[in-house]
Amino acid sequence: MDSSAATPINILSVDDHPVFLQGIASLIETQPDMRVIAQASNGQEAIDCFRRLRPAVTLMDIQMPVKCGIEATREIKAEFPQARIIVLTTYEGDARTLKAIKAGAAGYLLKSMLGKDLLGTIRTINQGYNCIPPKMAALMGSSSANNTLSKRETEVLEHIATGNSNKRIAITLSISEDTVKAHVKNILSKLMANDRAHAAMIAVERGIIDLRTVAQ
Repeated sequence: MDSSAATPINILSVDDHPVFLQGIASLIETQPDMRVIAQASNGQEAIDCFRRLRPAVTLMDIQMPVKCGIEATREIKAEFPQARIIVLTTYEGDARTLKAIKAGAAGYLLKSMLGKDLLGTIRTINQGYNCIPPKMAALMGSSSANNTLSKRETEVLEHIATGNSNKRIAITLSISEDTVKAHVKNILSKLMANDRAHAAMIAVERGIIDLRTVAQ
């Protein structure tokens, strides 16, 4: 008898969309060597479930209410260093994904590729290996290679996203307008954006800036 079938991989599935959770559960139910033992709809529920059930593998969405997947991953790993967490994301190269991996996630999957890669990744992670594609590993290993925005560039981009002109940004940040223009040029280049509005849109999609926080 297959020992993996006798001892299935216990999985905690975390996402704030019930239909998505159902889809994952349906896929996993077809596998004799794994089972979903609990579901959670936000990061705090995920932490509570993990403490209670100690799943072998956790599938963690990043964007959720109450507490995001990054914070949940960080807290779980701090309390349970051996936890094996796979973060789920919509965008490849998402800044939030990089943060989640730095917080301790063992791998990540694009939601659009779950049907193809989910089961194999769960098995790999459960065996103690990480599933971090070379591209993401390179981003983690080199701040110069990943086109990461500097703190000042991020500040400038936050002001751009709220509709401020270069002149207004210069006044607010106490820098010259020429310096602002230089930062904008770097931002467009790093994000491969066509213009300021496009850069702001990319930054929001990738989690580089959070308009809810910026607007406060």
